[in-house]
Amino acid sequence: MLQEVLFFPSQVVPPEQFVGRSAEIATAFDQISGSGASRGHLAIWGGPGMGKSSFLELLASAQTWQLYQQDRSHAYIVRFSCQALTPFTPAAFWREILVLLQEELSADNPLHSQIDGLLVQRTSSKDDVRQVLRQLGKDGKFLLLLVGDYDAALRPNDDYSEAEMANFLSDCRNLAYHHREKKNFSMVVTSLRPLDTLGPPLTADTSPWFNHYLYLPLGPLSEAETELLLEGMPMTPALKEVIQDIAGGNPTLLQNAGYVLYSKLRIGDVPTAAEFFDEFLARTQYFFRATWAATTEMERSLLMLIALSGLKGRLRNKHYDLGDINRVFSQRERELIDLRYWGVVVRQLHQGNVTYRFGSSIMEWWVIKEIEAIAADPHTSLEDRQKIFLNLLSKKQAAQVMRVIQYLWDHREDIPAVVEWLGKLAGAFGKGWTQR
Repeated sequence: MLQEVLFFPSQVVPPEQFVGRSAEIATAFDQISGSGASRGHLAIWGGPGMGKSSFLELLASAQTWQLYQQDRSHAYIVRFSCQALTPFTPAAFWREILVLLQEELSADNPLHSQIDGLLVQRTSSKDDVRQVLRQLGKDGKFLLLLVGDYDAALRPNDDYSEAEMANFLSDCRNLAYHHREKKNFSMVVTSLRPLDTLGPPLTADTSPWFNHYLYLPLGPLSEAETELLLEGMPMTPALKEVIQDIAGGNPTLLQNAGYVLYSKLRIGDVPTAAEFFDEFLARTQYFFRATWAATTEMERSLLMLIALSGLKGRLRNKHYDLGDINRVFSQRERELIDLRYWGVVVRQLHQGNVTYRFGSSIMEWWVIKEIEAIAADPHTSLEDRQKIFLNLLSKKQAAQVMRVIQYLWDHREDIPAVVEWLGKLAGAFGKGWTQR
């Protein structure tokens, strides 16, 4: 009988099913549980699907506090996403804290009625939260604020100007470090990128982000963590290797791959490689689309060059020349840092040269499809197409790359079919994919 295995392909992973991240969890508690003036703040960042929301859910769990020998009885935990505040405004942010904190309090707690008095005001502010923190300190408690999608607080909107953003960030910093109530407060935020690349530029009279938060990247899961996530699935080693190849350690992709396989196995169905790919892509195309949309123009250009460089070795007809593209990658390592932590690309050294490959072979295939779309667009001139690469390459190099793209379009029948492209996938399924 098949052992029940739980996967969560489209939702936050429950704390009891969370896998890995032990070092990151310990770091978080180092910040949260510091006593007195040493209580700290954490800025977690990572790419799409890296489990940032699940990580916050884990930090709110009583089970996690017990496992890491932490005393949760002194903490009131408030968790929400800035994206839920539409549009985002500082007043909505401070009010959300008050409302959710009040829900954590018993009705007979004096602070419950105190918050009632604050909520009748037209707008809420940092000073309201400061007043509440003061009372928490008197009661021997502290507030742990877990804020997802903090990126939304770093983008102006029609109701939120650049000046208001600067004031809001200053209020957060003051609350965390410049008031005596700071010992009653710890804040953990998540974002797609490091805060210093998202927020207002640093000036001589502003404190840098790293004076406020400890940065903590959430990268791809390790092979050992991937093994734990897939534990209980009777898969061959070859198929486990394939899943690592298509998911690149991304928790969301791993959850989806595991779910597709498990849902087939429990009804006795054995899919072909093509059937598995079709269902997997149908479930995850939103992820690849969102990842592509979240990249900058520079990152997209680099991803296309990496894809073109990798494709050269897969073509049946290999007569095209990209020139010394690897030199471009070595010169643009800084622009590739975020993509490395997102797990989109992996840095390698080959014969003394810096090279890059994709963390997920399906992401690589997705980028090739984007390149095909550029070549197929009849409304874009060659000059417009070259502009995509002019921020990376000389005009001569950009023209050379565009000739390669046009060559690929003219000979697109030479580009391997997707299952052939994912050769390990076809091979693993062909040998039987379950461990008997």
